[in-house]
Amino acid sequence: MPRAIDHLVIAARDLREQEALYRRLGFQVGARNRHPWGTENHIVQFDGAFLELIGLGDEFAAPHPNEAVHPFAGFLAGYLGKREGLAMMVMRSADAEADRRGFDEAGIGGFARFDFARKGRRPDGGEVEVAFSLAFAASPALPEAGFFVCQQHFPENFWSPAAQLHPNGALGVAGLTLVHERPRAVGDFLSAFLDAPPRSVGEGLEFAIDGGAVACLTPAGFAARYGAEPDGPGLAAAQVAVADLAACGRLLAENRVPTRGRDGMTIVDAAAAKGALIAFVDPAAMRSA
Repeated sequence: MPRAIDHLVIAARDLREQEALYRRLGFQVGARNRHPWGTENHIVQFDGAFLELIGLGDEFAAPHPNEAVHPFAGFLAGYLGKREGLAMMVMRSADAEADRRGFDEAGIGGFARFDFARKGRRPDGGEVEVAFSLAFAASPALPEAGFFVCQQHFPENFWSPAAQLHPNGALGVAGLTLVHERPRAVGDFLSAFLDAPPRSVGEGLEFAIDGGAVACLTPAGFAARYGAEPDGPGLAAAQVAVADLAACGRLLAENRVPTRGRDGMTIVDAAAAKGALIAFVDPAAMRSA
């Protein structure tokens, strides 16, 4: 079965501004958390997936390079040195160690499994322990984007129905779009990472995953789909399904968020959303592959 999106890592230089922006976008944003290595985040949670709003904390220090370990923190620091926005795509895993071995066999891995834990907070303020195991993949043709799978060890402490109620009616991540000058050059990598075969779409490839789709388009293909020029190669746009697209649009207008409509989408451009184009879509886009 194709994988499902676990979460999207959306990086910003000012995490406080990013938190305020996503509240204006109509999301319920969780409390600030801190990773052991100094990055800090907020979680926007859906049923089975989430957006991770992330930035570098005041005490952040990039770790020393180690070829056997994916430089998660160093990658984010380098990414934020160039731009803000969609930095990493993360898929769900039931066994990160098995996925790590699979990535090695497919020639897209080569990294040690990464385990860590942190404290989290429920919407009622209660503190809980959460822990994760990550298995990373990488493509030399996509150095601007990060890829890994995530296994949750205490899901009962992480997922909360109360945290999944959003004023904009958001239901989940319906899709993600990457940009590359030659999508077929990264098709094999994406197919191995997503565990899904590609199909040709105008100006690129699309992969049907559990709960939505991932597309890799040329810059021209991206512009044709979203009516905007991408900010270079890499992860460029996220589709978020909402229960009522018209109601979502009204809320965004009330919050003075600039939007535009295109092909059944209500789009917040990257310039207005700190580098990450957000396309709100109908729930029908959340299909099961």
